[in-house]
Amino acid sequence: MDHLRVARDVLAYVGGAENINAAAHCATRLRLVLDDMERVDRAAFDRDPVIKGTFIAGGMFQIIVGPGDVDRVFDAMVTTGGVKEVSKEKVKQEAARSGNPLSRFIKTIADVFVPILPALIAGGLMMAIDNVLTAEGLFGGQNAPALTERWAWLADYADLINLISSAAFAFLPVLIGFSAAKRFGGNAYLGAAMGAAMVSSSLTSSYTAIQAQTAGTIGIWRLFGLTIDKIGYQAMVIPVLCVAWVLAAIEKRLHKRLSGTTDFLLTPLITMLATGFLTFVVVGPVTRVLSNGVTNGLAWTYNALGPIGGALFGLAYSPIVVTGLHQSFPAVEIPLIEGIKAGGAGSFIFPIASMANVAQGAAALAVFFKTADARMRGLAGAGGASALFGITEPAIFGVNLRLRWPFF
Repeated sequence: MDHLRVARDVLAYVGGAENINAAAHCATRLRLVLDDMERVDRAAFDRDPVIKGTFIAGGMFQIIVGPGDVDRVFDAMVTTGGVKEVSKEKVKQEAARSGNPLSRFIKTIADVFVPILPALIAGGLMMAIDNVLTAEGLFGGQNAPALTERWAWLADYADLINLISSAAFAFLPVLIGFSAAKRFGGNAYLGAAMGAAMVSSSLTSSYTAIQAQTAGTIGIWRLFGLTIDKIGYQAMVIPVLCVAWVLAAIEKRLHKRLSGTTDFLLTPLITMLATGFLTFVVVGPVTRVLSNGVTNGLAWTYNALGPIGGALFGLAYSPIVVTGLHQSFPAVEIPLIEGIKAGGAGSFIFPIASMANVAQGAAALAVFFKTADARMRGLAGAGGASALFGITEPAIFGVNLRLRWPFF
């Protein structure tokens, strides 16, 4: 790909650099906040042999370039095209001015989780490695010993891998607290500190809370006339999201009313004290019930309906991707994954989503073999291959939705 040529043409297609309010990119797409959408030449984008599709979402005009190329095109737009490079926060603020409340909410959830996904992906892959090393019957038959039993020297390596892999999940509220507080305009380190408090070793782990309640070993606080159980929030997403929002709101209000040394000393103190009490007395208990209700409700639906439930979710997943609602799934999926430790079956979301992604890729590859249009063949081949590895936007927006029936 001629990245300089693509950058130059993209600028021409969108009406010039002066029509761009803010610009950023993700793994596959350029994300532009434009002054005037009427100046965009959508037909030129459709004719360009390397552009895999365009769409509008989250208040941004998004251009699918592809992984490995989009960052180089973006850099060329900044260095040679006159596009002013701004922070991602600025792009989010510009885009947030448009769109309906639901789309803004989904975008906020995505903004919180996208930065921490590498840690979760690495942790998940390391868990897979640990499973390969420690699973019985995986190599050599049903009753064959695990690799760590065959070669004892592997046991310590597997143990260390397991330790590292579980870190991101065990301390997930710390990561979410940092990312969410930053997204909501608060101090990210205060958000991380509150996340750490929610999984403190002084609290009974949420993984063992049921057993501890049965044994009567859970400690309690007596605060404001209430009895509060000392239970942590391991692997819970909704509570820490709400806590981060409360923390940011308190901190921003204090910054407006205090100044100088007083602001420097008292704002963090008051913010942490107020947020801490609200977390464990009000916000945490209420959102724990909500979080458990959402997760258990979806799990019950899937378990009760069985294959029918899975088929319905698979049928709906690709349209959900089109709307962007899939960005909110980590908030539900992570508790399902962590529920394995408490005897749960794990998450059904990702396996079904993977099948839906492969189906979109297969539809695009079918177009690749059937079409006589050389440009569409190129889009379908690249988009289909990308979808098989989980990145479906090129296939969905560039091929399947454009032709309609392949998407159905």
